[in-house]
Amino acid sequence: MAVADLQVAVPAKPSAVRWVVGILTGIALTLLIIGLTLWGLAGWSVYQLAGMFRGGSAHVVVDQPTVVRQVRALQRIETVSYSLDKILSGERENPILPQFLAGDRLLLVAHGEVIAGIDLSKVRPGDVQVHGRSVSIRLPAGEIFTATLDNAKTRVYSRDTGLFSTPDPNLEGEVREEAVQQLRTAALDDGILKTAAINAHQPLSSLLASLGFSNIEIRE
Repeated sequence: MAVADLQVAVPAKPSAVRWVVGILTGIALTLLIIGLTLWGLAGWSVYQLAGMFRGGSAHVVVDQPTVVRQVRALQRIETVSYSLDKILSGERENPILPQFLAGDRLLLVAHGEVIAGIDLSKVRPGDVQVHGRSVSIRLPAGEIFTATLDNAKTRVYSRDTGLFSTPDPNLEGEVREEAVQQLRTAALDDGILKTAAINAHQPLSSLLASLGFSNIEIRE
């Protein structure tokens, strides 16, 4: 009597199945996390993310709120520095006695610096227009951030005090304050705010280009 051959299927080990499922699950979760992160940072749509995972070239579209948020993140950018050396005088006079008896006069050699730029945190949604790969943005007005004297280079050059008077302790401080005001005025007269706006174009254009825009218009 012939004996039939029996073929018995041996089931796969449960541990091997779980190992494969774990790897596939980990890969899927990693891709999902990467996709959601990119979507949140660049404003990608679900359709674009799906196209990327399918192997196609995703066309990144950054919307207007994203542009406003990214530009505001730059906050205050310093774009121009203005330096000035100036000699100023200050004096105290006595209404009765002449200068050489009761006066107080000094000459101050002042060296100062004015820093100006654009505060991009003031950009409003209405200042930004987005159309596909084209973006137009209107800059806030330029402004002076700081105007200060360099104490290492600012000094009293000379001081003449009358025979019957003592040096006024407040005179030098008042002359220094006047020096700062004249420094600001000189910088404004030389067009520092216009220069600040022009110099802001380059860093702002670089940011917008990094967001995927090919046509960039910056208005003042």
